[in-house]
Amino acid sequence: MSSSSSFSASSHPLASHGWDEGREAEFIPYAEQGLLPGRVVRVDRGLCDVVTPDGLVRADTEFVVPRDPMKVVCTGDWVAVDPEGADPRYVRTLLPRRTAFVRSTSSKRSEGQILAANVDHAVVAMSLAVELDLGRIERFLALAWESGAQPVVVLTKADLVPDPVALSYLVQDVETSAPGVPVLTVCARDGEGVEELADLLGRGTSVLLGASGAGKSTLANALVGADVMDVRATRDQDGKGRHTTTTRNLLPLPGGGVLIDTPGLRGVGLWDAGSGVGQVFSEIEEFARDCRFQDCAHDCEPGCAVRAAVDEGELPQRRLESYRKLVRENQWIVAKSDARVRAGIRQDWKRKQAQGRAAGDAKRGRSPWQPAPPR
Repeated sequence: MSSSSSFSASSHPLASHGWDEGREAEFIPYAEQGLLPGRVVRVDRGLCDVVTPDGLVRADTEFVVPRDPMKVVCTGDWVAVDPEGADPRYVRTLLPRRTAFVRSTSSKRSEGQILAANVDHAVVAMSLAVELDLGRIERFLALAWESGAQPVVVLTKADLVPDPVALSYLVQDVETSAPGVPVLTVCARDGEGVEELADLLGRGTSVLLGASGAGKSTLANALVGADVMDVRATRDQDGKGRHTTTTRNLLPLPGGGVLIDTPGLRGVGLWDAGSGVGQVFSEIEEFARDCRFQDCAHDCEPGCAVRAAVDEGELPQRRLESYRKLVRENQWIVAKSDARVRAGIRQDWKRKQAQGRAAGDAKRGRSPWQPAPPR
């Protein structure tokens, strides 16, 4: 009998890492084979560290290296590994993922990259040491909603904005760009706001995301209550940091739950995040229901309720521009692997070109069937 079968889900040694009755049921066939359950806490060049009921083990991932990059072993995965005595020890299989935070790779190929698996909260850290990039926040949130996790925005280094009124305006700007998302201000060095964030993340798995210099490692240390992550100073001229975190690490939190710290992200490309974009811009989706045309692009179409909301001051122009940008980017990413989407985009381009020509002809007082004069 496997050591995992002698525990109930609630008293299981891995319960603090997220083990539950669902995982217990999924693991039954592997327990019958004598394998151990475990959660991946770090992946490094074909090897991974896995926390098991018997402690932390180092395992080879040779048997779970698929051609599909979306199915590679990732920090946060639940796996079945060889029992003690096997040399070397291998990860034999991955349990089904419940959620996955995915971005597009920086390559020109149509590939996604999984940053964390089985996460309940996606914590987006943004530094107040530099000007807030609301568009970048919206991009993170689109991926977070698409992953199935609950996003949280954390504005770090709050001590650098000592004026409470100025700080409140910054928070308000972020809240406008993040409907339905908690927005917290934190100064990890002196502990301000850390307890509130720890309470929010006290159950389940959280992934910490953001650019280099956002204070992720300092925040991770504050949440864990120990200096588990290396911290370096940011550059004075632009507030950017060095890549102190080079791998994704799963860290248990003292008040419950676990945290996955990630390296700083330069690029945050969308990956099939249509519903996530819609959730980030939920007010635009609401206005769009009153547009005259169902396929309204909210550009120059007559009867556009979204444009009317902008004209009446109910919707910031920046939000509409950001929405258009992310919708176009997401369509392009999806079209790279879906011929039907590509065909739809080509038809849309032809329709807009025809509309442009018709508008030009009307402006010149020429019938659309009248041939253009010779040059």
